[in-house]
Amino acid sequence: MRLSRHNLTRRRSETALVSVLRDMGGAQSQLLMAGQMSIWARVKGMNLSRLDSALWKERTLAKAWCMRRTMFLVPSGELATFVRGSALRAEREIRWVLSKGVPAWKLDAVVEEVLRAMQEPVTQSVLAERVSVALHQKVKYVHGGGWGSRRKVPCVEVGGLTLPVNYLLHLAGARGVYCSGPSVGSETTFVRADRWIPGWRDVSRREAEKELVTWYLRSFGPSTTSDFGIWTGMTAGDAKDVWSRVEEETVQVDVEGWSASVLADDLEELRSSHLDEVNVRLLPFFDSFLLGHKSHRNIVGPTDHTRVYRPAGWVSPVLLVDGRAAGVWSHTTKNGTLQIQVTPFSGLSEKVSSLVHKEAAALGRFVGCAAVDVKGL
Repeated sequence: MRLSRHNLTRRRSETALVSVLRDMGGAQSQLLMAGQMSIWARVKGMNLSRLDSALWKERTLAKAWCMRRTMFLVPSGELATFVRGSALRAEREIRWVLSKGVPAWKLDAVVEEVLRAMQEPVTQSVLAERVSVALHQKVKYVHGGGWGSRRKVPCVEVGGLTLPVNYLLHLAGARGVYCSGPSVGSETTFVRADRWIPGWRDVSRREAEKELVTWYLRSFGPSTTSDFGIWTGMTAGDAKDVWSRVEEETVQVDVEGWSASVLADDLEELRSSHLDEVNVRLLPFFDSFLLGHKSHRNIVGPTDHTRVYRPAGWVSPVLLVDGRAAGVWSHTTKNGTLQIQVTPFSGLSEKVSSLVHKEAAALGRFVGCAAVDVKGL
């Protein structure tokens, strides 16, 4: 059932792009290519130029910090649900700043200036300048660009704290809705959703939270409150509170000895779900299908767990066979050839190997490579 809900049993047509993203709970895109490849694995005939057009021209897709305060590609028409529905994760940062003695009124004023500064797409450096001018101070620069980078980043003084502008963006995510705009050179821009997305529709946080937990259960059920908390990045208490609003719409099921919840409307489908044929997909880094639960035993056994779920939060590209991790893989491009290295966890059948080659050829077309070379099978 999960494979079907994530549109991994069969690829959908290009016209279903928006609904596919909603069904899968967004495509994590800290690495943009990974998010794009997650969509490729689910949508027939997709290519990079089509995705670029949907993001920056048609604006039917949006790139924004949502669950766990990580970057996702989501339907722009439902951006408010994804951002406000997971905003309790950003609220933790608000509480941290307040715990350092920053007055609430001062923090509110800073967040308001951050949101005001994004009336059109702006880079982080421009955003820092605008906020600093509004607060009658100068921009500071400190080392620390994240992910091991030592580049200097712009910062703003807030009640004695020196906060990098990307952290201010996370604070603003607790109160407002914004997304990425088109890049300026190598710099990302950010813009308020109501100034960027056609036909913008906002929702309250409470409404968004209930909608988000319902979507989560449709995509990842059977699951638990803890699973939902980890998926969103919420505290256990916050996740329990949000979960309670749909509890009457769920039923408990036993999954190989552990108790979990599923939407009552989905119970019959869960009971009757089955695979008609061998299912093979090449899933990229951080694919949504791999990220919905606290325990990963539904994906991979204990022997191979660390080959998929690696240190520092990295999730490897996975060769998925009938919903289970049958191996990991990597790819490079050289002289117009897509080179794919597959590392199976055990022997693969001739049928599975054939389907891997078929998926690899489709990936080659997606990235614009005329030739594909698969090794490791």
